[in-house]
Amino acid sequence: MANASNASAAKKESGSNGGNLFTVIAIIACFVIGFLVWKFLMGSPANFEGGDTEKGHPLNTLGMVYKGGAIVPALLGMFLMVVVFSIERFFVISKAAGTGSLDKFMKNIHSNISSGNVEAAIADCDKQKGSVANAIKSGLIKYQDVKKEGFTSEEASELIHKEVEEATSLEMPMLEKNLTIISTLVSLGTLAGLLGTVSGMIKAFGALASSGTPDQAALATGISEALINTATGIATSALAIVMYNFFTSKIDTLTYSIDEAATTLVNTYRKMRGSLK
Repeated sequence: MANASNASAAKKESGSNGGNLFTVIAIIACFVIGFLVWKFLMGSPANFEGGDTEKGHPLNTLGMVYKGGAIVPALLGMFLMVVVFSIERFFVISKAAGTGSLDKFMKNIHSNISSGNVEAAIADCDKQKGSVANAIKSGLIKYQDVKKEGFTSEEASELIHKEVEEATSLEMPMLEKNLTIISTLVSLGTLAGLLGTVSGMIKAFGALASSGTPDQAALATGISEALINTATGIATSALAIVMYNFFTSKIDTLTYSIDEAATTLVNTYRKMRGSLK
């Protein structure tokens, strides 16, 4: 059992190193792509009157966003990060739930445990796979061990719960990986948008403070930059909030399923011990 735990821990460590490399590459790639989109797609001469990206009036939405200034590519990079890490988390959490329906799997587990058919429950775990099934399987194996040893209900309860907690500590942390990045982007997106807003308003008030007649073009450009950065920052934060709460809810459902199975195991053992008295 110890060897299996060590092998599992080594596997998780290897996966964590690979995940860290993916995270770094994804962050860099998102900012690079954001800059390229801003510079060459939004900043294309075709999006401005006379093909002049500096003085020409924007002809479409892409040109207007380009006028948002140097903060725009950073905001685009953050928005892409939310999208990329959301997709990555979706696949990881879906894999953790297993190959089949989690609700159907849990019903089968409860049915088999309640009827004392632990071998069938273990077979269901092998078929389901994933982090939830692995954690429940560890509890089922421990249940068989304590049943053979004839532990008291309290001792069995402690041992089973401890085994499930240890298995969960190896299986579940990977589900929360990169969620910190998504939660950080909730605040960072808003702050970056605010920075762009302040930058645009500085340009706008600078145009108003100019000597003589205010430069209407400079004033409009400054206000446009402020509003574009505000909108992009809000969009990034809003998407990050939705995805973070969605994935947090999914993880809570998985951990609840594991805890529920462990409780069923303990209650079944107590009934079994009570019937022997």
